[in-house]
Amino acid sequence: MAKLTLVGLGPGSIDLVTPAAREAIESADVVAGYKAYVDLIASLIDQQDVIQSGMTREWERAAAAIDAAAEGKSVVLVCSGDSGMYAMAPLVLELLQQRNPELPVVELAIIPGITAANACASLVGAPLGHDSCTISLSDLLTPWEVITKRIEAAAMADFAITFYNPRSKKRKSHIEIAQQILLQHRDPKTPVAVVNAAYRDDQRVMLSTLDSFTSLEFGMNAAVLVGNSNSYYFGDWIVTPRGYKNKYQLETGAVLSGQKRGHALKTSGAPQVETEIQIDAEFQEQTMTEGDRV
Repeated sequence: MAKLTLVGLGPGSIDLVTPAAREAIESADVVAGYKAYVDLIASLIDQQDVIQSGMTREWERAAAAIDAAAEGKSVVLVCSGDSGMYAMAPLVLELLQQRNPELPVVELAIIPGITAANACASLVGAPLGHDSCTISLSDLLTPWEVITKRIEAAAMADFAITFYNPRSKKRKSHIEIAQQILLQHRDPKTPVAVVNAAYRDDQRVMLSTLDSFTSLEFGMNAAVLVGNSNSYYFGDWIVTPRGYKNKYQLETGAVLSGQKRGHALKTSGAPQVETEIQIDAEFQEQTMTEGDRV
């Protein structure tokens, strides 16, 4: 069966390409992708045929990769970050869905990659330590009025936010509009990080606050990370607390009065009823992740 593998390359450093992604690229007959991303993995390309094209040519790349796979070749289509995050996976799946059923079936595999949000966050601490979302400010494929509704909803819900595609030569005001929406719901001194080209040669990390970050110089290669109402600076790190202080005494690790380890958080404003269903403690301990044991 013909096979097409979508590979997320991560933020750009060859060191952050996963072993599974490396193996898929090196064993492929064909490597397809945006030229700048193919250049990032030049050291992994030897005998493979290469299909590459420029910006805004996503449909052509996806169709060419599918056609090559349908010919019986092992094809890898590379994307920056993760292929499912503002990248090629949705388009490839849509094209496969539209294919003539009489054409050869193309088996699809997806290898995840480190997203821009994760990569940029790692350079400035833990700005995404609690509930967060990503919003692209590019209106090339999404109406601007839809984007502003999503910004408003995220602001009201107090999500930490990573803005993708924050500014371009043609589109300078969108990030400023996003800033004004957020300022209606958050403190002007909310921590903000602007990270350009994370883990690439031209990486640049800039720290600021919600009321002033738009004065910084950045473009399409940057991501803007905005903290929530609880985020703060610890030196040059941004911290968005998970909420441990609501249940534990941080100095000693002791459980606060009225709280129980492994039970829902109790708040004074919302009395909670204890459930009569008891879960075996040993089973619960075995199945919880470390992050759940709060």
